[in-house]
Amino acid sequence: MFLGTHHHRLDAKGRVTVPRSFRPHLGPEVVVTQGLGGEPCLYLFPLPKWQQIIERLEALPLGRREVRWARRLLMGNAHLVAPDRLGRILIPAPLREAVGIEQDVLIVGLQSFIELWAPEVWHRTRQEVLETGLTEEQWENLGI
Repeated sequence: MFLGTHHHRLDAKGRVTVPRSFRPHLGPEVVVTQGLGGEPCLYLFPLPKWQQIIERLEALPLGRREVRWARRLLMGNAHLVAPDRLGRILIPAPLREAVGIEQDVLIVGLQSFIELWAPEVWHRTRQEVLETGLTEEQWENLGI
């Protein structure tokens, strides 16, 4: 289970150290890909979670344009990476550049997967959401 927000820094090789509490849940390889919905972040999935997503996408009809684009965006930007013995994961340069991660990284645990954000982008985006809030209807649609 991945919970909480953690501040880390990239090393000279573009690796980030995953929080110690997250490491037992990662497995020997993980998938890192670009976030969806216009949010400037990266997703980091343990392989079992990634497989669930891929199976759901592959079950959808390829004739639908949004299905093809969902596959392109998720799979076309995906990289399979292996944490080293110190819990570091290489974040490929094109993905870092796409979301503005230069040196500092915010690692956000979201139960079954992880998001990686440039801190200034996270704070700005979070503040926008806090200011506009989620409407009562949006919370209701979430079932919360």
